[in-house]
Amino acid sequence: MKLTFSSMLGVVLTAVILTLSACGPAVPAAVQEIAPAAYQAEFVNAPQAHLLVDVRTPEEFSGGHIPGAVNIPLQELETRLTEIPADSPVVLYCRSGNRSAQAADILREAGYSRVYDLGGINAWQSQGLPVQ
Repeated sequence: MKLTFSSMLGVVLTAVILTLSACGPAVPAAVQEIAPAAYQAEFVNAPQAHLLVDVRTPEEFSGGHIPGAVNIPLQELETRLTEIPADSPVVLYCRSGNRSAQAADILREAGYSRVYDLGGINAWQSQGLPVQ
């Protein structure tokens, strides 16, 4: 049996397609939870470039927030993704941890790979950490 270039190409392409389909869809990177003390150690005390995002409302943010945070409310997050760099870590927090978890899922689904969920500012404050 003589194989032509066309038939060999067809066999190779079929093998590639079968291999890729067996791998399943690409899975976005998992969101990492980070405790306040770990955030302090990794991002504040040993300064690492990152974006700290408070996803609470502007009113909540003005009532006190973690130093260095920017306010992008959860309801606006999807329309403001251009303000969030994809090439550096993003750390999210809210009041109790519910909205930051939702925000982390949004970023993960949008392709962000280094997303950290700090949880709520309540836990931050209960550990005596600073707010401004």
